[in-house]
Amino acid sequence: MFTKTIDFSTYSSIRVGQPEEVLMIERGDEIPRDRHLIGGANNLLVSTTPPPLMMLSKDFAYIKESAGLLEIGAAMPTGRIVSYVKKHDIAGFEFCAKLPGTLGGMLAMNAGVKAYEIFNILHSIEIDGEWISKDEIAHGYRYAKLGGVATAARFEIHRGYSQVLNEELKALRANQPHDPSAGSAFKNPEGDSAGRLIEAVGLKGHRDGGMAWSEVHANFLVNQGGGTYDEAMRLIGLAREKVLSEFGVKLELEIKAL
Repeated sequence: MFTKTIDFSTYSSIRVGQPEEVLMIERGDEIPRDRHLIGGANNLLVSTTPPPLMMLSKDFAYIKESAGLLEIGAAMPTGRIVSYVKKHDIAGFEFCAKLPGTLGGMLAMNAGVKAYEIFNILHSIEIDGEWISKDEIAHGYRYAKLGGVATAARFEIHRGYSQVLNEELKALRANQPHDPSAGSAFKNPEGDSAGRLIEAVGLKGHRDGGMAWSEVHANFLVNQGGGTYDEAMRLIGLAREKVLSEFGVKLELEIKAL
């Protein structure tokens, strides 16, 4: 293992943070228990005092086929996964086309688009060196209780990649803002939309310093230039307060604040 300085003001998708020393885990290393694992930082909001951080190195960015299963390392970027399955005519991964980050991040939050989720196509996950069936892992809408560090995952191989489905799913995400963001800020409450609720309480486009609730999609917290963690957290707190007051709904964060 080795350390690497990562500037989260440029590395994270929301462009918030500062340079931090991150421990890079290599194959064969004993994974520390006193550090927080991060991936592509696409749903991450880093404070000025984050916990000790670690990341899987490129040793875990691989993809291979064996005995009817597709095995993918947790550090593999989603874009490379989609390129591989498209080239080899493997179905089931079409929804990943517009999801940024790495496989590890997708596993940790059961990422997806509408009804398409990573656990739907999952066979098993390697957690702390042990392969565990997905049926033994508690999971649901935008969460998974991995209970350890996921280093790889396996999927049953089904042929028939659909470019048509790929385009349909990408179209569902066409209304997302282009400003730097960490994706959807809140999980959608059952039977409702967090974006609708935030807009309904008058916060769509509301700004605090360099951060704002997007004019394009109200559930996206965007950095309009020089935004800070404190500004972001004030907007998050304001949205929670107003939605709870007016609708009795407790909004649950989807992004990870460290």
